[in-house]
Amino acid sequence: MERYIHTCDMISAWFGKAFAWSILVMTFGVGYEVFVRYVLRAPTPWAFDLSYMMYGTLFMMAGAYTLSRDGHVRGDVVYRLLKPRTQGIIELTLYFLFFFPGVIALVFAGWKYFARSYRYLEVSVMSPAGVPIFHLKFIIVAAGLLLFIQGTAQVCRCILAIKHNRWPAREADVEEMEKKLQEGGAQEVLRHGSEAVDIVQPGRDRSGRDAARDAARNADGGAER
Repeated sequence: MERYIHTCDMISAWFGKAFAWSILVMTFGVGYEVFVRYVLRAPTPWAFDLSYMMYGTLFMMAGAYTLSRDGHVRGDVVYRLLKPRTQGIIELTLYFLFFFPGVIALVFAGWKYFARSYRYLEVSVMSPAGVPIFHLKFIIVAAGLLLFIQGTAQVCRCILAIKHNRWPAREADVEEMEKKLQEGGAQEVLRHGSEAVDIVQPGRDRSGRDAARDAARNADGGAER
């Protein structure tokens, strides 16, 4: 079961990281539009279409990747206080009551939109460029399928949590800056703001250079007094 979870996580991560490059395409497109619009006075007819296409693609295709890393917004005021076994029971129930019905509906509705759009080769009506968008409707189907696959892995996680009363470890990935600062003790720096402070980690000896610096600082303070 853990091997299946790992496989699903890897699939979601591959697609999520691959489509993350969409943000660069969108950034260069918007940057080019700003330059030609305000410097050359010659705006493009396609930059707006490019921006929402790339952002929509990134948003949809990164959903399964975010789910695999437990990165979606969660109202866990009470949930985080519960035991892992109880959390697993709650999540397992909610996955079958809400998640899978919603994802299945997304896949079928997305296929309907894509098929209808493909029949008449739909183009964008948001600009005079007539940019084709029928192929982007398939992103809805692809995103739904990825979410369904990752959802089965999440169900396996819930089963393991119920069985062992602990959550299986997730794949190592990027973390929030706040968490990294807390782990490194840098919250003391943030708490003191612009003050010049020395942070001494418990259990760590300061080097001779630090001791000499402190002695020099105390000597200067005594001379001033």
